[in-house]
Amino acid sequence: MARSTHVRRPATLASLAAELGVSRTTVSNAYNRPDQLSPELRRRVLETARRLGYPGPDPVARSLRTRKAGAVGLLLTENLSYAFRDPAALGFLEGLALACEGAGQGLHLVPVNPEREDVAAVHRAGVDGFVVYSVPDDDPHLAAVLSRPVPTVVADQPHVEGVDRVGIDDRGAITALAKRLIALGHRRVGVLCMRLTRDRNDGFVSTDRAETATFHVQRARLAGLTDAFSAVGVDWGRVPVVERFDHSISSGASAAAQLLDADPHVTALICTSDILALGALAEARRRGLRVPQDLTVTGFDGIADADRAGLTTVRQPVLEKGRAAGKLLLASVDPTRPREITLNTELVPGATAAPPRTAEERWFGP
Repeated sequence: MARSTHVRRPATLASLAAELGVSRTTVSNAYNRPDQLSPELRRRVLETARRLGYPGPDPVARSLRTRKAGAVGLLLTENLSYAFRDPAALGFLEGLALACEGAGQGLHLVPVNPEREDVAAVHRAGVDGFVVYSVPDDDPHLAAVLSRPVPTVVADQPHVEGVDRVGIDDRGAITALAKRLIALGHRRVGVLCMRLTRDRNDGFVSTDRAETATFHVQRARLAGLTDAFSAVGVDWGRVPVVERFDHSISSGASAAAQLLDADPHVTALICTSDILALGALAEARRRGLRVPQDLTVTGFDGIADADRAGLTTVRQPVLEKGRAAGKLLLASVDPTRPREITLNTELVPGATAAPPRTAEERWFGP
């Protein structure tokens, strides 16, 4: 004879309330508004829930009822691992997480491959608002974010009319760095930059590409360098600029090698990020070049590894940028009034910049 089996139905909010002899609101408050119950009553509700196998309120049903997801979405047009591998991105992520923690909100990462369009990921994200982290002007994922009826804050780039933004004065910051190199006597320089558009280019950059770059942070930094060096008579059209699509130390090393092979007489490599600069330092060591005696190298960001390397760079407050973006998004102010926060930067003199060697020093030097 077949043995019958009995499967106990999982407890529900209603059955738990009936078991306890309390209202369903009381049970709900034990999970969602514990301050509304005495500690003893809440303990009794939770203990009974565990005994009966009640898993707690359904978060999906709750979000449908309240029309709130309880989470902030971070749009990152990079692979997910980038957020935990790139020091500047990691610092920004930490700051944003701190802002979310302070507001009792979750954080939902929405990473998308930079070489593959996936706007569905944006539309699927169950979030109450978006922080968009450093995307190009023409990014389709940004357009998808802006099509949703939720508040949005852009961090760094791009500038979007009517959308709140947190960033720095990239052009002004790198101009200060350029003026320092100019004061040291550098006129024959080369530049290593991060990606300028959504299409991959691992090579030299034309003037037109630099001026029409859709990543406006890189466009602004190149423009600042152009203005500063042109003002002292440098023909910027003859300055070699090498771009790398992937942001890594190895990319910085290969870019430095490409530029130095093409023009071994440059006296300084100006890098638009510390990561690229660390790669350039590695390539200089490989070639037997002394920094800064034979070659000046500068960066941008002020990450911890740059500090340890003594890199001459621009430090930006990446953690505070993330925190400010989160607070701006979560602030209960008039959402129709666009706001912009511009954070201060600091020029770090470092130990990788010095006056260029003279021709005699190059000939007779070691």
